[in-house]
Amino acid sequence: MYETLEIERAGKLATIWMNRPAVFNAFDEQLIAELATACKELDADPTVRVVVLGGRGKHFSAGADLNWMKRASQFTHEQNLDDARKFAGMLRTLSQMSKPTIARVQGAALGGGTGLTAACDMAVAASDAVFSTSEVRFGIIPSAISPYVLRAIGPRHALRYFQSAERIGAERALAIGLVGEVVPVEELDACVGQLVDALLAGGPLAQKAAKELIAAVDGQKIDEIISEETARRIARQRATDEARDGIASFLEKRTPAWLQ
Repeated sequence: MYETLEIERAGKLATIWMNRPAVFNAFDEQLIAELATACKELDADPTVRVVVLGGRGKHFSAGADLNWMKRASQFTHEQNLDDARKFAGMLRTLSQMSKPTIARVQGAALGGGTGLTAACDMAVAASDAVFSTSEVRFGIIPSAISPYVLRAIGPRHALRYFQSAERIGAERALAIGLVGEVVPVEELDACVGQLVDALLAGGPLAQKAAKELIAAVDGQKIDEIISEETARRIARQRATDEARDGIASFLEKRTPAWLQ
């Protein structure tokens, strides 16, 4: 079904592999479209609990394919806008998946590769990973990826890196919040696996509700309105069959239904 991706399934885990290693998994129109489709497909699959995004070969993603950028530079305004909307829409689809998502990053994660990293819920990086919001060096801006990178690193760091386009090493990416873990290359899969195991231990409906909670509460003033909103959300969640089973299984020292 996919020409630029591979979907690998292992129990309740699905891994989306960007599969253009010859061009360091740089993305073009086709990869963008296929990533959006794959995210929608896996989000709708009840057998999938966690989604990992990775890149085949030595690099996660070198960002935009130069041939695609060259074509885009010749587009009309309407063609350019349509093309940009598809990229922005793919990132939003990835970011808004109802299931936990993990970026598995090695080597280059430049431009849009940094955006893909930030659009996932969490990211694990190999020690050789390198990031950059490099767009200004091409006379453009990291516009489509900006909501996700800003969410990860905040405006102060974004002011520096959006303008300087400096390379960001793995340890620096960890320090500014772009990734959550940095491990030696040979330990990357083991670290991702540990995170997957931790995520699978939680209730799937509770995790979906937790993501929705963050989106609703983040940036809001702490007042009576937000207090009421959080109260309503926990009351609603407590009434679910999943919550009842989760609490009962803890008290009865048994395995909850979602782990059976």
